[in-house]
Amino acid sequence: MQTIARGITCADLMFLGSPRVIATGVIQSVSGVTLVDPGPTTCLETLRGALAGQGIEVADVRTVLLTHIHLDHAGATGHLLRENPDIQVYVHERGASHMADPTKLITSATRLYGDDMDRLWGEFLAVPEANLHPLTGGETVTAGDRQLEVLNTPGHASHHVCYFDRASGVAFVGDTAGIRTGSELFAMPPTPPPDIDIETWKASIADIERWQADTLFVTHFGAHGEPAAHLASLVEHLDGMAELARGIAESGGSPEEQTERFVTGLLSYLKRHMTDTAAALYGQAAPLDQCWLGLARYWKKRGVGAA
Repeated sequence: MQTIARGITCADLMFLGSPRVIATGVIQSVSGVTLVDPGPTTCLETLRGALAGQGIEVADVRTVLLTHIHLDHAGATGHLLRENPDIQVYVHERGASHMADPTKLITSATRLYGDDMDRLWGEFLAVPEANLHPLTGGETVTAGDRQLEVLNTPGHASHHVCYFDRASGVAFVGDTAGIRTGSELFAMPPTPPPDIDIETWKASIADIERWQADTLFVTHFGAHGEPAAHLASLVEHLDGMAELARGIAESGGSPEEQTERFVTGLLSYLKRHMTDTAAALYGQAAPLDQCWLGLARYWKKRGVGAA
C-alpha cells in the first residue's frame, strides 16, 4: 500500500497480474474504513490481501464511495455487502438503480466484452437498496472522521461523481481526471460508450480544478500532485483523441476498418509520449477499441460520419 496522506492509502489491485492499472482508495479512521472504488470482483482477493496488510478486514469497512458504476470501479461492491451487510454505499442517483438491479448494466457490458466478461470482471452482485445513498452533487458525505465534498462530474459517464477531502487536500476523481499509469505527465481520457460528451467533460474538469486540491487520486492509477498540470494534459489529449476519431469518422470505411485505423493511430500517439511498455498499460486501463466506440458514438450524434 502506498501512503497518500494521513490515514489515506492506495491499494494496487494488480488487475490481470499487472501493477498500476486499477487502484482502490482506502481511508482509515477510528470509526471504520472507507473504500473508494473497490474494483472488479476478479480483484477481490487482492483487495483483501492489501487490506489485511494494514490489519483491516471487510468487517471493518463502513463505507464504499463509488465514482461511477463501471465494472472496473464498482464490480466487487455487492460481494463486499454480502460479507458485511452494514456497509453503506454512495453513488450517483443515475447509477443507484443499476447497483440495486445490475441486469441492464451486465447486458450492456456483455455487448462490449462478450466471452471475456468473467475473465475480466467476475460476478456482479446486486446491492440492497437500503444500503444505497443516491447522490446528485453538492452533498457532503461523512466517511469515518472525514467530511468529503461531492461534485457531479459527467463527461466520461453521465453518473460520475468525485469526492474531495479538503482536510487532506486529496480529491478522488475516478475516470473524470483520466488515466495516468506512470509519473510522467500524460493524462489520457478513457472514452468507452455510451456517455462520452467532450464539452460536458471539459466543464467537469474545470469544476475539479476549482477545488484547488493538492493531490488527485485517479483509479487508473494512484495519486498525482500538481493537479493543474495534470488536468491541462487531460484536456490536451481529450482534444487530440477526439480529433483523431473525427478524422476517421469522416473518412468512412467499414466499422472494422475504422476501429483498426483508430487503434493504430492512438497507439502511435501514445508511443510518441511514452515507452511501448507504458503504452500497453494505458491500453489495459482503457481498451483502445472501446475508446474508438465511445468517440465514434459522440461524433455520430453530432452528424459526423455515416448516418
